[in-house]
Amino acid sequence: MLKLNLKNMTAAGALVMLVAGARTPLLGQAGQPQIVEQVLVKVNGDIITKTELEERQIAALRQRNLSPEVLKNDEQLKKAIAEVTPQLLVSAIDELLLTQLGREKGYKLSDEQFNRWLTDMRKEQGLEDEKRFQDALKQEGMTLSDVRRNVERNFVMTQVQREEFGGKLQITEEEAKQYYHVHQKEFTDPATVTLREILIEVPTTTQQGKPMINVGQDDEAAKKAADVRARLAAGEDFAKVAGEVSSGASKANGGLIGPIATSELSSDLQKVLTDMKPGDITQPIRTSRGYQLLKLETSKSSGIRPYDSVRDIVADRVYNERAAAEMRKFLDRIRRQAIIVWKNEELRKLYEQQVSPKGTNSPG
Repeated sequence: MLKLNLKNMTAAGALVMLVAGARTPLLGQAGQPQIVEQVLVKVNGDIITKTELEERQIAALRQRNLSPEVLKNDEQLKKAIAEVTPQLLVSAIDELLLTQLGREKGYKLSDEQFNRWLTDMRKEQGLEDEKRFQDALKQEGMTLSDVRRNVERNFVMTQVQREEFGGKLQITEEEAKQYYHVHQKEFTDPATVTLREILIEVPTTTQQGKPMINVGQDDEAAKKAADVRARLAAGEDFAKVAGEVSSGASKANGGLIGPIATSELSSDLQKVLTDMKPGDITQPIRTSRGYQLLKLETSKSSGIRPYDSVRDIVADRVYNERAAAEMRKFLDRIRRQAIIVWKNEELRKLYEQQVSPKGTNSPG
């Protein structure tokens, strides 16, 4: 779905393109300058221009959320553009091939379908207010006609794909189960623990740029931690005591932490927890911040989720993998059948490298 809330790329004007040249102004009737677009490639007679490629490059860089430092550095910007351009060329040509097929088959987006899509999109993105919607269009440098054109292109391409190989994507229960058994690691929940903590902080000071600890304050914190441990051993509620004395951020939740994957804990803490049962409380543990007391609330072993609980996820993955494979075969076929005439040799090489068997092309 087309989104209208992309961030502005403030350095767009500094974009350094891979293709040379620019649109050439010519004098038309009454001496008015006209702009002649630089054509980069013809695909079955339809063209892709330099401006179209630039728009795709800018959109791709926006999605990368590049730092201002990168956008201001010509070399880093050139590198970023070089990384995205090969796949952008493939996507642009694939989309053109698919829309050409769609035109041949007479696929069109009706006014009713577009209006329904537009209503849903504006509702999802909080753009029901007309002024906010128009402001969003202006921010993106788009008109409603631009939006309609993009939506129709996506609609036509989807229709072509559905007709060409949609029938090959039916997933049987046996295929889903086979995928589940082969990929069981992907459906394995990690071992986790839920803890409560009480932190008795030891104040630190800085001398000559180094943190320093006062021995007296450390001893005082250690005694306080031991006293708190005694209160807990006597039966006081851990959550209540944590709310009273803990310096940790978790005190607002009664010291509750987790669930946490056991693998994310330090090896030393994992060893401590190994011999503990739910309800057990550690002795004070010296940490970089002070003395910590931990209570093991729950412990859950690693386990494979049952097939029935992940059946829909499995079906989606099998479907998506098959759709991607069928799409690759389909695109490879229509690319070979297409008449592609390049006007820029450098871009031709980038494109051919990307679609070659050794390339990194993915469905556009």
